[in-house]
Amino acid sequence: MTLPPIDGCTKLVGLIGWPVEHSLSPVMHNRAFDALGLNWCYVPLPVRLGQVEAAVRGLAALGFHGANVTVPHKQAVMPALDSIALSARQLGAVNTLIIKRRADGTPTISGYNTDDKGFVGALHQGGFEPEDGGNGVVVGAGGAARAVVFGLLQSGIGEVVVLNRTLERAQALISDLGRRAPSDSPFPRREGDRGGRLRALPLTPETLVESARAADLLVHATTVGMWPQVDCSVWPDGVPIPAHLTVFDLVYNPVETRLLQQARRSGARAIDGLGMLVRQGVLVFEMWTGKPAPVEVMHAACERALRRQRCYDS
Repeated sequence: MTLPPIDGCTKLVGLIGWPVEHSLSPVMHNRAFDALGLNWCYVPLPVRLGQVEAAVRGLAALGFHGANVTVPHKQAVMPALDSIALSARQLGAVNTLIIKRRADGTPTISGYNTDDKGFVGALHQGGFEPEDGGNGVVVGAGGAARAVVFGLLQSGIGEVVVLNRTLERAQALISDLGRRAPSDSPFPRREGDRGGRLRALPLTPETLVESARAADLLVHATTVGMWPQVDCSVWPDGVPIPAHLTVFDLVYNPVETRLLQQARRSGARAIDGLGMLVRQGVLVFEMWTGKPAPVEVMHAACERALRRQRCYDS
């Protein structure tokens, strides 16, 4: 990849987070800019806890056109913004900033979230249609799980069971999403539902297997199985994954996790997490540039970067 030289006309965007050195977003976006011949540059911006508001003001002062926001700042960034899109307010997190300037040069900073739509887009690409009204199981109760649950409910899935080792965190996720939803929101309940559309249970091998057998979709949204702990899986050894399930693992390093290997051996559909990363990046790219994103280019850039990371970390 040969990037155009950075000059006074280069449009800058970046990634706010801590840490950010292993993020695939810089290579993904810079490769896309290069493919379309755009004079843009995406840079990693490590921001410590407690410095988020100053960092956002600095972006505006330095002429940045936008930024992504990753952990642990997706919620902390919200008070520093001039406006927040409805879906991001409902989700309770922001992953994308767009910085514009009024006629007098005053910057305005708007917050959005593409995580939920990126997840749903990757789910569709993998062959699962949440609009058909099946039931889902989500393992985890962090920021990734929040985006998944929100995306599933917005798409019209039936019941969602959230499993987490700390039950209180799963209950808090459900409560918070319900509190943020407007009165006409499709969740947490729908007309005719018997009980709520969201349930929280403690994560144990027994609750995971039992919940998955009654579901159509299993989404893993924790770091279990991420490099270098590639031999780990939330699914218990010796228990076949139900063949009717679609299993979506948000972990993308490695792309083929042990959980996905277990799913394929059992005849279940398996979807890797790289698609969600790329899909949410595609949405961000198009919001910033106003141009169709080169999806295949972005996906290939991430795959190459992952191979390099594995070599360096070995």
